[in-house]
Amino acid sequence: MTRYLLPLGIFILLASFLAIGLNLDPREVPSPFVGKQAPPLDLPRLYNADRITSNDLKGKVWILNVWASWCVSCRAEHPVLNEYAATSDVTLVGLNYKDTDVDAKRWLASLGNPYHLIAVDRNGDTGIEWGVYGVPETFVIDRNGVVIYKHIGPIDEGVLNDKIKPLISELETRS
Repeated sequence: MTRYLLPLGIFILLASFLAIGLNLDPREVPSPFVGKQAPPLDLPRLYNADRITSNDLKGKVWILNVWASWCVSCRAEHPVLNEYAATSDVTLVGLNYKDTDVDAKRWLASLGNPYHLIAVDRNGDTGIEWGVYGVPETFVIDRNGVVIYKHIGPIDEGVLNDKIKPLISELETRS
């Protein structure tokens, strides 16, 4: 009888871990940068030979949206970003991730360009520095360059209206 207790105990322990894991939200992956200084940016721009650096964004509340033309979920969130950009003055920076310039420009020409600035991360090094797990991912950064919020997955109306817009409003009213 006791020889069955050990396998039964191990089974119950594993089943408990599985049940806990199945109840977690995969969008709630913790970011080591929330509450900390954003990693520096120094990347080429998509549409000209200039570079985008952290200094270009100093003193601004801004959003970094990591996207790629090959990303199906990016296509799903793109109309929401276009609509938001049309009604907001917040600087929206696109980080084109592991993509070709030709494909990125074609995609934006077809779907619209919501971004004020577009940085190119051809090999993904900057994405790694920012802790990007996959695309799309979106970060909200305050005037001091601190990452305040990270969203994994496509932005939809609910996330935009319930989390990002109120957060942006709060950050813009702070001195």
